Amino acid sequence: METLLELLRSPWPWYVSGPIIGLMVPLLLLVGNRSFGISQNLEHLCAISQPRIVHIRFFKYDWRPSLWSLIFATGVPVGGWLAGIVFANPQPIELSSAAMQQFSAWGLKDLTILNPTELFSFSWSSIPLLIISGILIGFGTRYASGCTSGHAITGISTFQIQSVYAVIGIFAGGMLASHWIVPLVLSW
Repeated sequence: METLLELLRSPWPWYVSGPIIGLMVPLLLLVGNRSFGISQNLEHLCAISQPRIVHIRFFKYDWRPSLWSLIFATGVPVGGWLAGIVFANPQPIELSSAAMQQFSAWGLKDLTILNPTELFSFSWSSIPLLIISGILIGFGTRYASGCTSGHAITGISTFQIQSVYAVIGIFAGGMLASHWIVPLVLSW
């Protein structure tokens, strides 16, 4: 029989991980929250750290009821570290042959690791791209009133029509980016 660590290191099937994610919605509704996502935490951090002499009306609210959200956001990198280091799957990544061909066409060589050097190596020329990407993501998140996790997990399940529109836009943008922008950026 597998040990607990071996079990945690193996990929979880959708029928286990999906319901666990889905349980967030009734749990949040039980504690009186209708929203869930990461992007709102930047707003909370700005409200916390804003000096009292600066008068930006957008950040003048009581962030304390959202402390649970900040604790959750702190857990995200901790969970990422646990998943990537402690419970890392020692087996190579399994991708479909179509995905392997697509990545090879983009110039990615070592597809057995999660962080190919072609994508995750630092160069000074990548700084403008990172800044522009950050601005676009920040603008899009603010314009859509939330991020993918907030709209897709709680927005749609609480019947918010703007979340349906946001998720359609997010996925359409992701498809456009993966077919036209990513190959262009990787060709630089």
